[in-house]
Amino acid sequence: MKKRQRHTYRFNPHTLKYEKVFVSLRDRVRRISFNVLFGVVLGVVLVIVGLQFMEAPKERGLRREVAQYKRQLRLLGHRVDRAEKVLENLEERDDALYRTIFESDPISPAVRHSGIGGVERYADFDQMQDGALLKNTTQKVDDLTKRLYVESLSLDELYGMARTKSDRMAAMPAILPIAKSQCKVVSGFGMRFHPILHYRRMHSGIDLTARPGTPIYATGDGVVRISGRNPEGYSGYGVVVEIDHGFGFHTIYAHMQSTTVRVGQKVSRGQQIGTVGSSGMSSGSHLHYEVVQNGRKVDPVYYFYNDLTPEEYEEVLELARQENQSMS
Repeated sequence: MKKRQRHTYRFNPHTLKYEKVFVSLRDRVRRISFNVLFGVVLGVVLVIVGLQFMEAPKERGLRREVAQYKRQLRLLGHRVDRAEKVLENLEERDDALYRTIFESDPISPAVRHSGIGGVERYADFDQMQDGALLKNTTQKVDDLTKRLYVESLSLDELYGMARTKSDRMAAMPAILPIAKSQCKVVSGFGMRFHPILHYRRMHSGIDLTARPGTPIYATGDGVVRISGRNPEGYSGYGVVVEIDHGFGFHTIYAHMQSTTVRVGQKVSRGQQIGTVGSSGMSSGSHLHYEVVQNGRKVDPVYYFYNDLTPEEYEEVLELARQENQSMS
């Protein structure tokens, strides 16, 4: 059956008849082009609107993944904070307890918290979205890593000290250089009036009065560095013995009558090294005794704890604190 052709008719009010409308090829092309263009524009608009307000499944998955990364990064930051508190506690014990036991200087904060890398180390994070969180966490991890490394070295050092503790304790100057029944503290550490120079100056040791010829003992194990009269660097000290105990300790015995040891000789705690006298710039028979720790002269009275009772130690402390005239 032959298919009928469709035609368009239009009513003509002048002739009062329906007339057949003939559409030119140009009008047809124009109409088709308009429809196609309208469809394309409408499609583009719908795509844009869809992309703007609707997420594709892949994009939703990526967003969830990014949110999960952020949560994990925040949790990592909290864990780093907790680890930092544990490390701070360990550092405090290191400085306030362990190094006090071994009489070692604490590690300076500048060493513990020194920076890592250059100023541009974290510059890349500034260009990233949400880079502040990542930058902050990375800085914390870097600081924690450096402090852990420093503490590891410190613990290695403390372990070495612990291994040599018995040697260290034997070397530490821990007794009176004269038997407590044969001497008396007459002048302590600090500013004192000099009996010969007649002005106040730093008295860097302690004066123990005793009869001439009274034995003087080494206060710890060590090696004799100086033994003799008026050695270089000890003007006015008279007859001097200096002992190197190791571990940063030196002891000096001055104004002696005589010595019984020679340079390079090993001595033990309690071994006689000389006798009490009044050589050098001295106003009477006594021993001037000094303790040097890590190159710094310290108050010897704090090391008289090995052969004194608590009451005797308190008495010695009280006598050493009195500001009076020294004997040398």
